[in-house]
Amino acid sequence: CLASVTAGWLVVGLASLVDVYFVFYLAAAVVGSVMGHRRDLNDLKNTSLPIDLREHQGKEALLFARTFGPGWQNIWRVMVKSLMHESLISPKQATGLVQAAGVSMDGEAPLTHRDRAAKPIHLTRFPGLASERLAFFFQSLTWIEKQKPGKGTVFDPNTDALTGAYFDPGSVPSLSQIIPAYNEVVIPSAEFLKAGSDPEDARNGSPDDQPGLGDLTVPPQGDGVNTNLAFMISQFPDEWVFLAKRLNAEGWTEKAESQDLYQDFIKGTLNPDCVMEVRLWAALRMQSVAKTVVGALHYGRALASVPKIRQHYAQFPEKRIPEDHVEVILAHQTYGHTEGNEKNDEAVQVLLEKYADDPLYLVFDLKKGTSAEIWRMVENFLSSRGGYAPGSFEQASVKARWDKNRRGLSVLEVLPRKFPLRIGSHSDFKTQGKACNQLNGLRFASGHYVQALDCNMGTFIGEGFKVPYVLRSFMPLDKEDRTAPKCRYLGFREYIYTGREGTVGKCHAAAEWTFGTIYQRFLTGLGIRMHYGHPDFLDAFWARNRGGMSKSSPVVNLSEDIFAGFNVRMREEKSPHIDALEFEKGREATFNAASNFFSKISGGSIAVIRSRDNHLLCERIGLLHSLSYYFTSVAFYASNLMVDFSIYLYVILFILFTLAGLGPGELAALGSRFSTEWIISMGLVTLVPQLCEMVLEHGAVHAVREVLGGIGSATFFFIFQNKNIASAMKEGAMTGIARYFFTGRPQANQHQTWKDIYVTYWKSHYRPAWFLCMAYLIYTVLALQSENRGKLPMSLVVISFVAWVITPILFSPFPRWNLIRQDLREFSNFITGGAGTGGDEIKEVVERGKKGTVRSLFECGLADEMSTWTEAPLLTLLASWACRAIVTGLVITTLPAEILDFMPIFLLALSFSWVVVLGYFLAGLNNVFLVLSFLVWPATIPVAHLVIGVRWSSPHSWVRLPEYLISLCLFLYMLGLAKGFVLLICRGIHQLLPWMSRRGATGRLHECIRTCFVYFLVHQVQLVQAYVVLATNCVVSSVLAIVDMVFCNAHTWFLLNSEMARTKYGERYMEQNSTFYERDALGYGLDLWDLDSESEAPSA
Repeated sequence: CLASVTAGWLVVGLASLVDVYFVFYLAAAVVGSVMGHRRDLNDLKNTSLPIDLREHQGKEALLFARTFGPGWQNIWRVMVKSLMHESLISPKQATGLVQAAGVSMDGEAPLTHRDRAAKPIHLTRFPGLASERLAFFFQSLTWIEKQKPGKGTVFDPNTDALTGAYFDPGSVPSLSQIIPAYNEVVIPSAEFLKAGSDPEDARNGSPDDQPGLGDLTVPPQGDGVNTNLAFMISQFPDEWVFLAKRLNAEGWTEKAESQDLYQDFIKGTLNPDCVMEVRLWAALRMQSVAKTVVGALHYGRALASVPKIRQHYAQFPEKRIPEDHVEVILAHQTYGHTEGNEKNDEAVQVLLEKYADDPLYLVFDLKKGTSAEIWRMVENFLSSRGGYAPGSFEQASVKARWDKNRRGLSVLEVLPRKFPLRIGSHSDFKTQGKACNQLNGLRFASGHYVQALDCNMGTFIGEGFKVPYVLRSFMPLDKEDRTAPKCRYLGFREYIYTGREGTVGKCHAAAEWTFGTIYQRFLTGLGIRMHYGHPDFLDAFWARNRGGMSKSSPVVNLSEDIFAGFNVRMREEKSPHIDALEFEKGREATFNAASNFFSKISGGSIAVIRSRDNHLLCERIGLLHSLSYYFTSVAFYASNLMVDFSIYLYVILFILFTLAGLGPGELAALGSRFSTEWIISMGLVTLVPQLCEMVLEHGAVHAVREVLGGIGSATFFFIFQNKNIASAMKEGAMTGIARYFFTGRPQANQHQTWKDIYVTYWKSHYRPAWFLCMAYLIYTVLALQSENRGKLPMSLVVISFVAWVITPILFSPFPRWNLIRQDLREFSNFITGGAGTGGDEIKEVVERGKKGTVRSLFECGLADEMSTWTEAPLLTLLASWACRAIVTGLVITTLPAEILDFMPIFLLALSFSWVVVLGYFLAGLNNVFLVLSFLVWPATIPVAHLVIGVRWSSPHSWVRLPEYLISLCLFLYMLGLAKGFVLLICRGIHQLLPWMSRRGATGRLHECIRTCFVYFLVHQVQLVQAYVVLATNCVVSSVLAIVDMVFCNAHTWFLLNSEMARTKYGERYMEQNSTFYERDALGYGLDLWDLDSESEAPSA
């Protein structure tokens, strides 16, 4: 009874702490909505509202003219042409849009009377992305117009508008846009786009790109059904049709049909220029470096289209327009180095050459391993300047640009360095890579302000036209005291474009979008907003004088961006957020990649809690402000951890209630709330901010449809990811290390092999699910024996541990029978594989465990044991073991003596098991002995009466079965406690005896861990769990395969898109027919291309 009361109060306490965060969620929803209304964000993204650009009479035309000046029609023309060149609209649609403003496409040909009959634009008749971009553009212009003297600029259209009569180009502050890149995809190769349709592409590959050779640990290249290009087309069928028509109209191809373009590309019959156009089309529709570079260049192109800017640069013909106002720096860390990729280097050169007329620069790290050709290029540059002695430095930062005359790189600046870009000796303790790369680019940045862009971003040129107005928020034109800007960081909205890439992308995008809009707005109102990531603008002078844009200390600064926010707050500076500007950003669209992302930021939150910055900040701002910053920084992750603890505690509580003779009836008689099932999850409260923001921006009907339509998939997705967050936090707290997880940002159709799924989730999800399931079974069996007391169904608990096991398969694309057989075979080989079992392989096992490239189940489990018992601090291990020992003692004193009667049976089984394990080592690691060591345990049931006599069957075996199950679980728990005791002694000897050879002692510690791993049944239990996971995967995958076969690819429609779902089962998309989008348009008699067509134009 005492234990149950204690557990009950703990559950209530944890729930109270979590409820505080839910109250904060509700406050963010209400206050953020009110702030959004006051910022005129109503219908911000509503594409159903008409846009009237009729000159001197249309509402939007008048707003456009007031904001950008008398040349607003030229700006509109540039925006529309940009949409057409990106294949987001057809030339027919582009012509209609331009004519709606009373001008022509070329800006010179006079419009006929028929053309001048302009009508309002109905954005619902245009492709989705283009219509959303234009809707946001027009609705956000109100922010510029309504700036007040006390809040920002005194806006004068004659001097401040970009095409105003007295506009001064010098009033536009200079901006440096830095794009740090490592080994991300620059432009997808033709080989990658053609791959993916063969079942072999859905298997793990070799890192050496040699099929069947070496370690098969690299993720698959595709889904095993369709090519990667075909999947991209299924996501953007309208844009592929526009590309095919545009290439034909411009004379690049002979045929204008979309399927012909696809087939010619797959067969390799396109000319090289067309192949590059297709590759660039794909690059702009995936998370690539090229998409980020092209998006960043749009700001410069927007300025270059302004007449006053062009007049200014006409005085300096040697300069590129507008390089004094904006520069794009691609800080590529591995360019020309052996650590890099030759295909990426070639793609970088393609970008530099293609955009040689834009202010695009390359900054790279010159060091040992960089190609001899690049070394010669740099040395020739230094020699031409004089005073350089060859070999005078070993590493340097280099800035270069493309020279059109030489058709190659031209070095501009060289900054020799004494230290490498990343400082540190061990991989886990090197300075943070991205922060160092940002600093490498910042050294060459010349702008007043800086913007760092991750390699998954982009933007619309229409947003580029608004950037000069936004930058004035730092230093308004009417500000008399110009010694310091009004803020140091300036945040703005992000559009998560991967929300169009299947259900995983949509779930991930919804969470990110809510955080980047209503949540940021609320934090700005409280004055506690941090810098959470890019693409925020920041004061370049301030950043240079404080070591960079973000902190890069190893281990601690994994989430490097938020420490910049701490830096701002500790110096009493500001970091506001505005809603008038929006850049595009990608997020992980495959399930495993999304999980790795959540693991990374969750581990980083532990580092935030441990950081000196957090300690100093909270020490000086008081309790109430500390509470505010708790919500601003780590509250989301800490709340998930508390919810995770409460699930286990809830089940254990009811086990204790049952053992104490308290069922739901008795609890109800005592007036306890525990007597009823907690059906409604408080997690539903987190949907309220998302719903409020959707109502604000899109309207109530759209909001309700989107939220209710995605609540099923979001429930499973976030139940799983919330567990992922909790596990990553516990791991970070135990090890003290925040590990970086490389997600790879693959396409949504990438196959998730069962082996990769198990390696990713065995510790974070499968093992906790096993524990929770056992606890639930114990409660159920005990409750069934107490027939008069009843039991709670614990629906949320069952949903939780079931979701932890089946969700990765639910979100795996294309459940096809051949792929199921392939995964079954590969996973079975992984379970029974002998890689990593040898004593001489221990060092390799440790390295593989850190990289996530394990080859067998044994290696997977052993690598984790090695990491835990060699890297975690000794005091942490000792404290953890002590807590477990106390819990064990409490459980033993709480349990009835009848349950402990079965302990002698398990001790006997353990002794036989150890004899068999000894045979395993003596027989040269023969797996037969491992199997026998497992089979000993089922034999305990028939021989139980020989050990404990009639106590096994008195009064009946069925009555004693729950006690047997509880006793077995307790014995395994105590066995783990005994293992921990042995390894603590080994670790203490290793650490506390300095006179021993450290190298030899480490080897002996590793051998002790390996021995305990088998003797204490750790591997055997993991073997059972792996086979349970395999069986579950088989069942779930088979059900999904049947669903796709019988119900017209229903699972594919749910997970990916309707284009893929409408493809006949067994066929490949685009192999036999054109896109369904194109066929549907022809069926309705619509012509989205022909400029002379008399069919109804979608622009009016």
